[in-house]
Amino acid sequence: MDQDTRSEQGAPPALRLRQVTKHFTLARQRVEAVRGVDLEVGHGEVVAMLGPNGAGKTTTLDMVLGLTQPSSGGVEVFGTVPRAAVDAGRVSAVLQTGGLLRDLTVEETVEVIASTFASPQPVADVMERAGITGLARRRVSKCSGGEQQRLRFALALLPDPDLLVLDEPTAGMDVGARRDFWAAMHAEAAQGRTIIFATHYLEEANTFADRIVLMSGGVVVADGTTEAIRARATGRVVSADLAPELDARLEAAAGVHSLERQGPRVRVLAADSDALARTLLDLGGSNLEITTGSLDEAFLALTGQGADEPHRTTDETTEHETSGSRA
Repeated sequence: MDQDTRSEQGAPPALRLRQVTKHFTLARQRVEAVRGVDLEVGHGEVVAMLGPNGAGKTTTLDMVLGLTQPSSGGVEVFGTVPRAAVDAGRVSAVLQTGGLLRDLTVEETVEVIASTFASPQPVADVMERAGITGLARRRVSKCSGGEQQRLRFALALLPDPDLLVLDEPTAGMDVGARRDFWAAMHAEAAQGRTIIFATHYLEEANTFADRIVLMSGGVVVADGTTEAIRARATGRVVSADLAPELDARLEAAAGVHSLERQGPRVRVLAADSDALARTLLDLGGSNLEITTGSLDEAFLALTGQGADEPHRTTDETTEHETSGSRA
């Protein structure tokens, strides 16, 4: 099914979050896992949610799936509440844990879950698309973590969903299994599905997603293409051949964020790359090159230090909401 047949013109977006917050209480402290997130995802988009531990990615996805309710704000999936979209088979998820019966075989697991849907996709078809046909007779308890993730992917395909939500989908996979998984996901995206995935892997976000939503401390700190996020976070990098004794004069130039030297070549990060380039030329620099900073640099610049912990304030009266503790 292509993208045009999955969505009608003028239909609501696949996902809309408006000023969404989620808080809970842990050890008499108020933990603000998500703080005023605004996000809209259109039909057929492939979006990576990127951020350090504690950024709020998993809690946000839990609300999209209706597994927990926002403390305030609104979440709509295809114009309705998340649970209604899930119950209608329009949304499926591949989560990090849960839901597998260890004593069943892989094929038995898919057959059992398929029996719960009114019109599931053929069992053999979803197993082939998830790359687990060769594991059909293996017991789930004998499957590796990566193989179990591919089994969860097959289960997610059974209702033929319009939206796939993936939370760290390649956790536990080796490099080869990760490559095969993303090849399968590319095929699903080509059919017009909307895909949202949370990941710690910068390379996955860079190579697979059309758009990156970068979260830190429960808020969205950047939202755009990889190139746009790089430019916003790091400015541009100017490289040139320059005599080492001129480094101090170059560092004194306005707007220089960092300077690295490798032999005769200097690599400088600055907000105003044009002014920096002129300074380098004035100092006698040669072989000038201007590039956008790496996604790694953007990630560090935008998330900052100490972003691994959610924002906390003392609050002894807030009701303890254990469902939010997966931030």
